[in-house]
Amino acid sequence: MGQQITVEDQVIDVMRHTLTCDLEDVTRQCPNLTWNQVFLAIDRLSRSGKIVLVPRGRGLFTVIFPHKQEGRPDRRSLPT
Repeated sequence: MGQQITVEDQVIDVMRHTLTCDLEDVTRQCPNLTWNQVFLAIDRLSRSGKIVLVPRGRGLFTVIFPHKQEGRPDRRSLPT
């Protein structure tokens, strides 16, 4: 049996490639997931500090993946 990939893992994978995008972009890049699944995963990841969720106005959000800067890992970044 193979290891099952979690919704959070899928969202993190998308964010590692894009670093910054809209919530809707993450949803589009995870076609096997519902909008609700993606939103709940982003909410959990945001609360744990693994990503940053920035409101841009009425129902619009930008999702940011904290990444390494100047050769130092960000304390909120995920281990690889």
